[in-house]
Formats: sequence, structure tokens, C-alpha cells
Amino acid sequence: MSALRNRPSLLVCIVLDLMGYATYLLPGLGEWADVIWAPISGWILYRMFGGKKGVIGGIFNFIEEMLPGFDFIPSFTIMWIIQFFRQHEQVQSIPPI
Repeated sequence: MSALRNRPSLLVCIVLDLMGYATYLLPGLGEWADVIWAPISGWILYRMFGGKKGVIGGIFNFIEEMLPGFDFIPSFTIMWIIQFFRQHEQVQSIPPI
């Protein structure tokens, strides 16, 4: 179970992805800002989604924010989509009583 709740809102995930993109607004300083944002972003993703997927997603998010040119990947939104479809898959797989 997630540390914050079962599934964070899609809007929060999009806003967090936009915060990661905001480093592009700082010409020359953007990659340095990623050094600060990457661990914060990875930790937030881990806390939002929790468990094994939170750990894996947090590590992936940290690495993608640290690598130059890869911070365009919307990690939070992708994780939300994965969790959304997994929850629907689990609900549909419960046999009727």
C-alpha cells in the first residue's frame, strides 16, 4: 500500500512531471537543477506509490532525471497509468460469487 494513498491523482502526477520539465527553463543551469531535483523527485515517487513498484519507479525516476536529455520522460504519469491499469485488471479478475 502506498505511503500517501492507494493511487495519487493524475493531476498531481502531471504537475510533478511539469516541475521536472521546468529545469529546461533555466538555460545553462537546467542540468545543475536536475542534480537537486533528481533525488527529491525519486523520493516523492517512491512515497506516492510505495512498495516494490515505488522503489523501482523511484530509482528509474532518479536515473532519468540525472541523465542529460532524458528528463522529458513523464515518470510520474507513466507510473500512474501502470497502477491505474493494474488496479482495473485486478478488479476484473475477481471471480463472481
